[in-house]
Amino acid sequence: MLVDATAVPADRGGVGRYIDSLLAALDTAGTPMSVACQPRDAELYGRIAPHTRIVPAADSVVTRTARLSWEQTTLPRLARRLNARVVHSPHYTVPLANTSASVVTLHDATFFSDAPLHSPVKARFFRAWTRAALRRATVCVVPSRATSNELIRTAGANATRLRVMYHGVDPERFHPPAPEEVTAVRRSLGLGDQPYVAFLGALEPRKNVPALIRGFARAVADRRDSPALVLAGQTGWDTDVENALESVPHRVRVIRAGYQPFDRLAGLLGGAALVAYPSLGEGFGLPVLEAMACGAAVLTTRRLSLPEVGGDAVAYCGVAERGIAHGIGELLDDPVRRSELSSAAQQRAKEFTWADCADRHRAAYEHAEYLHRRNRWHRCLR
Repeated sequence: MLVDATAVPADRGGVGRYIDSLLAALDTAGTPMSVACQPRDAELYGRIAPHTRIVPAADSVVTRTARLSWEQTTLPRLARRLNARVVHSPHYTVPLANTSASVVTLHDATFFSDAPLHSPVKARFFRAWTRAALRRATVCVVPSRATSNELIRTAGANATRLRVMYHGVDPERFHPPAPEEVTAVRRSLGLGDQPYVAFLGALEPRKNVPALIRGFARAVADRRDSPALVLAGQTGWDTDVENALESVPHRVRVIRAGYQPFDRLAGLLGGAALVAYPSLGEGFGLPVLEAMACGAAVLTTRRLSLPEVGGDAVAYCGVAERGIAHGIGELLDDPVRRSELSSAAQQRAKEFTWADCADRHRAAYEHAEYLHRRNRWHRCLR
């Protein structure tokens, strides 16, 4: 099998964590495979997947255009040279000229159902490649039943070619933090002893950050010991974030923490009074699961896949400012409820493992190879 990991971004957001963790789990399970990757990732994959053949691509695959060109021309030749029976493309796009069985991961369907939440260029790009993948791939992997249902509803996907596989969580990185981990985060953000509400994710429209900011400000407006709001994650293209920040009263503290390295995330999430993630829609919702694994009391929405991840171990709110404010206020006023959610979240998070995710991917690869051989045999009989 050949996995094309050249689309992994350097910042290791949700897609990067999915691919890295999946490859490590597949390697641990003894899956015979090769991994094509960007040169900067060769050492990393050699370390986390030591039994796997690592094939660095050319330096020119750094840009999206160059990577797509490489995928459509060089990747099929590489698959033939390595005698790969299955090619897994884990980020929407797929080599159209591939002669092997093809598996592609489609992370969410919001490019169809909620296109205005994405930049127009990004929405058009991923809609086009999602349709191509649904037509050309032997098997399509999706991370939730909600994503599967949305692809069927909005893109006309064939349900028999979709396989639902939940992501996992890495307990070494995401765990209830030790006191020193929380202290390190507090020191780095200048929080002192002030409690805080945390958000982790890109500041893009789909994450609903402006409503979170305004809802938080409303929830803490009359509190004597007001917590801070910590926004952790890369800056996206949501220009309304700045407008929301400007509307916050001076005595309400909002910290833009920016991108946080992995070794700080457990302390950030587990040290928060609660983690708020009022997303308008997710293909899976990895930040929610990771916060749960850190023992956080999580407040999120019932949009798309999020109830599949959170179950009864998280609190839910609406997506508008008023509903978010109500949800935050209720949890801040109820430490017993926060403690109950923390315990339930840790237990539920244990149900999502990368080992199970890898097992399901192995089954999908085998099924794709079977379908590919059968279809080729049928063509030969015509």
